Amino acid sequence: MAPTRLIAAACVVGLWLLLCLWARRGAMRQETQHALAQQALDAPIPEDTLLVAYATQTGYAESLAAQTAESLRAGGLTVRVAAFDQLDAARLAGYRRMLFVVSTYGEGDPPDAAAAFADQMLPGAPALGGAQYAVLALGDSEYAQFCGFGHRLDEWLHAQGAAPLFDLVEVDNGDPAALRHWQHHLGLLAGRSDLPDWQAPAYQSWRLASRERLNPGSQGGPCYLLTLTPPAGADGAWQAGDIAEIGPRREAGGPLHAHREYSIASLPEDGAIQLLVRQMLGADGALGVGSGWLTHIAQPGDPIDLRVRVNRNFHAPADARPLILVGNGTGLAGLRALIKARRAAGHRRNWLVFGERNAAHDWFCREDIAAWRGDGTLERVDAVFSRDQAERRYVQHRLREQADAVRAWVDDGAAIYVCGSLQGMAGGVDAALQDILGDARLQVMQRDGRYRRDVY
Repeated sequence: MAPTRLIAAACVVGLWLLLCLWARRGAMRQETQHALAQQALDAPIPEDTLLVAYATQTGYAESLAAQTAESLRAGGLTVRVAAFDQLDAARLAGYRRMLFVVSTYGEGDPPDAAAAFADQMLPGAPALGGAQYAVLALGDSEYAQFCGFGHRLDEWLHAQGAAPLFDLVEVDNGDPAALRHWQHHLGLLAGRSDLPDWQAPAYQSWRLASRERLNPGSQGGPCYLLTLTPPAGADGAWQAGDIAEIGPRREAGGPLHAHREYSIASLPEDGAIQLLVRQMLGADGALGVGSGWLTHIAQPGDPIDLRVRVNRNFHAPADARPLILVGNGTGLAGLRALIKARRAAGHRRNWLVFGERNAAHDWFCREDIAAWRGDGTLERVDAVFSRDQAERRYVQHRLREQADAVRAWVDDGAAIYVCGSLQGMAGGVDAALQDILGDARLQVMQRDGRYRRDVY
C-alpha cells in the first residue's frame, strides 16, 4: 500500500505544481498585456483616436469594451482600449472622443480597479471642453443606486465641459435590447449601418399594412408613414416612447441584416405600429438597407420582422406636468406617440416645437396636429421651416426667441422631451437650453428625468 500512497501523493503534488505554474503563467500573461496596453496609452495620440475605457468588477465590462472597439474598428476608426486603473483625469484631456463601459459595484460604488480614478472625479479636475463622450452603464435594478457609478461618471464628464455623443445607455443585468441600442449608436458613430448584431433580436412577423408618402415634391428625401399590423395572438404591448427594432432584407425572403431602430409613432389602442421613415441613399446612390427595405422593397401585405424595445427613458410623464416636445424631421414620430398618450390621459398642457424644410411639402401629420391644437391637446405649436426664408432657421432658433416662455414653462414644472437628429438638431437644442436655463439647472432637470432625449 505504501508505494500506492507515495504515487498518489506525488500525483497530488505534481498537480498542485502544475496549477501553480498555470496560474503564474496566466498572471504573467495578464501583466504583459497590461504593460503593453499601458505602453500604447503612453505613445503619442494620433488625431481622431477614440478611447474606449472600461471599469469592471467581474470582467463583463472589459468584454463589452473589446466588442465595442471591434465594432468601431470595423468602421475604420482608430481606437485605444484602456482599463480605468490605467487612466487619470489628465490623460483623458488628450482625447477628443471617449466611450466608457462601466459597471456599478454594490450601492452605487465604482468597481475596485476604478476607485482611484473615481477619487479624481472632482470639480477641479482638468477641463474637457471640446471633448465628446458616451457611457454604457451596467447595473442591476434590484439595487437602489441602479447604474450609480455610470450616472456619476456621466454627470462629471458633462460638468467638465464634455458633450455627449449620445445619451447614457443603461443595461440591466445584461439586457440584450439595451446592448443592441448601444450597438445602434456605434454603427452611427462608425458610419456603418451593416455592423452585425452581437445578439440578434427575437423578432415577430408583422405585416406591412400600408405605406403613405407624406412629402411629395419635397427638397428632401421621400418620407413615408408606415402602418404595421401584429401577428395573431401577439400581446401588442408598448408605450409611447418605445422603439421598433426592424430586421431589414435586401429582397423579399432574403437573409436578415443587422437591425435598425425606429421611434414608434402610435399607441396600442391604434391597433398597429406606425413609423415615420425617410428614404436614405448611400454615397454610391444605393438605398439604405433599413429605409430601402421599408419604403421600397417590402410591399403591402409582406411580412416585416419586428421587435418592440422598451425605452423607459422616453416614456411620457405619469403626471399632468407641462410638457415641451421638440423635434425635427422623422423625430416627429416619437413626439406624435407622446402627444397621443398625453391626450388619452387628459394632460393638455403640451407645447410642440417642430422643424422641417418647407411648410408646403414637409408639414408631416399636419391634420393630426391641427386637430390636437383645436381640441386643446396642444396648448402651443411652433413650426419652423428652414428653407422658407433666406436665412436658415431651426427649432433651436425658435426656442431662443421664446426663451421667456421656455423659462416660464420650466418654472411651472415642465419636462422637455427632444426627438430627432443627433447631428445638428440635438446639439443645437442642448446649447439653446443651456443658454436659456443655465447649465446647472439643465443638469438637474436631466438627473430628475425632466430633460429627456431620443436622438439618432
